[in-house]
Amino acid sequence: MDEHAPGPGLDELRLKPIGVIRSEHLGLRTTPIQPVCAEGRPGRVVVFSEYAAGLTDIEGYSHLHLLYWLHRAEPGSLMVTPFLEDVEHGVFATRAPMRPNPIGLSVVRLVERQGSVLLVEDVDVVDGTPLLDIKPYVARFDVREDTRGGWTDGVDAETFDRRGARRDG
Repeated sequence: MDEHAPGPGLDELRLKPIGVIRSEHLGLRTTPIQPVCAEGRPGRVVVFSEYAAGLTDIEGYSHLHLLYWLHRAEPGSLMVTPFLEDVEHGVFATRAPMRPNPIGLSVVRLVERQGSVLLVEDVDVVDGTPLLDIKPYVARFDVREDTRGGWTDGVDAETFDRRGARRDG
């Protein structure tokens, strides 16, 4: 028995969407790459009614982590060429959407709650994306000092801004 294998029943997981993310982004090639490149871009997080009670007290947070299923991502490989460079890196050293499990993560600004709908900004997600979970962004938990950005530390700001906002075409 492989000591590193998942436990019984964990070789395949089942996820159920809790809602859907609505945005102005209709095409994969025109959607900003990261929330920082989508500053001010609006969206709505529509939480299904059976999960609406879970939004209680969310208004106290300025930002939220959205976890979602990259439903339009194509199957990937373990080596990918990320948007910031023209050389390959291991998929786990990138935020490329083509992954073994296409789970996306974005930090968005919470503008307002309207019942089971959250109005948000800084949305870098394609319209209609299935929402898997919402977690509050808490600086006390999430901010780390003295971090390294790996190969991304070598990318100049102009390249990051241009490619991240999809201004290359």
